[in-house]
Amino acid sequence: MKVGIPKEIKNNENRVGMTPAGVAELVKNGHEVFVQHTAGEGSGFPDEQYTAVGATILPTIEDVYATADMIVKVKEPIKPEYKLIRKGQLLFTYFHFASDEELTKAMLESGAICLAYETVQTPDRRLPLLVPMSEVAGRMAAINGAYYLQKTKGGKGKLIGGVPGVKPAKFLVLGGGVVGEACARYAAGMGADVTITDVWLPRLRQLDIETPANIHTLYSTEHNIRQEIKDVDVVVGSVLIPGAKTPFLITKEMLKEMEPGTVLVDVAIDQGGCFETSHPTTHSEPTYEVDGILHYAVANIPGAVANTSTMALTNATLKYAVDLANKGWKQACKDDEALYKGLNVVEGKVTFKGVAEAWNLPFEPVVL
Repeated sequence: MKVGIPKEIKNNENRVGMTPAGVAELVKNGHEVFVQHTAGEGSGFPDEQYTAVGATILPTIEDVYATADMIVKVKEPIKPEYKLIRKGQLLFTYFHFASDEELTKAMLESGAICLAYETVQTPDRRLPLLVPMSEVAGRMAAINGAYYLQKTKGGKGKLIGGVPGVKPAKFLVLGGGVVGEACARYAAGMGADVTITDVWLPRLRQLDIETPANIHTLYSTEHNIRQEIKDVDVVVGSVLIPGAKTPFLITKEMLKEMEPGTVLVDVAIDQGGCFETSHPTTHSEPTYEVDGILHYAVANIPGAVANTSTMALTNATLKYAVDLANKGWKQACKDDEALYKGLNVVEGKVTFKGVAEAWNLPFEPVVL
């Protein structure tokens, strides 16, 4: 199979779809890999590292899309890429269709096969291709929350861990999944007083047993959240419903109950966001203010630490990419239920229920 790795063109997205080590595995399996010129530079992988393992470097993004049967990338295609995608082409990347109607319609019109990292799900309900970026995003959420607490950045002017005689900052983490736990542990490691919420009691029990003493668990209800936000310093939204739009846990009206300079970090922005007042931001313009509350809603948080992120992502996606290339998407998805669940849009049909419900479109599951 001809596999293409284009350069990411989303604002300040420095990750690349595959490391040279990953490319070497595809080549070893007899596939041709075409990498766009400088695609890996932002992650610390120059063209020479790709050619050394057998890849062919192509000069433009148009060349990569025109040549490849399967495209492996990081972020969803954006508008300039829509016209490059052709019928029957397999795209293996993050899509987050339930938060982007224009993208959904464009991929339906393209006739491509869109296999989304974020909905690949194993029988035990793990999301193996979301986990590595969730681990990165959770840690970065804690770091960014601490950073934007500085008065010069729009926050309250608090040091996350405090000092002897001065209390630490208070973090509220909404959602006890991979992102939430990673954020809570990092914030706690920096000395914050952390509360993490969830609606699943077994998960709260697990977190209560396994996390440090300065992490407290709380059952997630609107009442409990309202009580917490009155004096919290940072709120991190990390709730995920795989493939579907995220519910709003903080409404615009609730901002009035917070102290000015409170920082909201919306890690769920790719799926529509946890906060009603959230809208996607970029690394070049990461924050904005609503009613005195600072919002950070960068849609590709791990892109800021591209070297770490690209290696972590390739570690997770490589097995599946090799299977798709070796067998073709139909047989690979037939053999692996996890991959099958990654099919979101296939040849003009919505094949994932959460996406169909988000945009009131017909749901037509794939029959293999």
